[in-house]
Amino acid sequence: MLAYAADEASSRGGGRCLVTLYPDGSLSVADDGRGTDTRTDEHGQIVKKPVMASKDLRFFDFPEAELLQDGHPRRGMSVVAALSEWLVHTNRRLNGAWTQRYEHGIPATDLEPVEPDGTTGTLVHFRPNDPLRSLRVSEKGQLKRLAMMWPHLEVQVDDRSNTGSSLLGEDAGP
Repeated sequence: MLAYAADEASSRGGGRCLVTLYPDGSLSVADDGRGTDTRTDEHGQIVKKPVMASKDLRFFDFPEAELLQDGHPRRGMSVVAALSEWLVHTNRRLNGAWTQRYEHGIPATDLEPVEPDGTTGTLVHFRPNDPLRSLRVSEKGQLKRLAMMWPHLEVQVDDRSNTGSSLLGEDAGP
């Protein structure tokens, strides 16, 4: 998810994202980018780029795909959706805002409008499948290492997973 936020930041010369860790094992990544491409089709229906439910052809099975910090090749956001019990993608653009829920990578709701708030960006809140929840990234050193991979992206972390809430932003960014 951070790689997507980093793409947005790089395309604009810089950007921010907030990673929030929740007590139920879910997490969210919110960026301040343009929001996922959403358009009106020839029938007047709102459609969004299917980034959560289809392979990203820029990375999937592409030998030169960017390597992530864990050494694995980048595959796209649909892999995050497929490896999550549920995922809610909220998209804010200049022309509107929408949300859609996925369960195990399959759309569980239609694209639904939400009230615009004057901002743009993407918020993805998801709960990884049970075996993956133990692979939490919540230590300051791990977060700093992840953030350094993308120099245009400032990463803040709000760790709500324990009893108190601590914002780790000053130590997590590049």
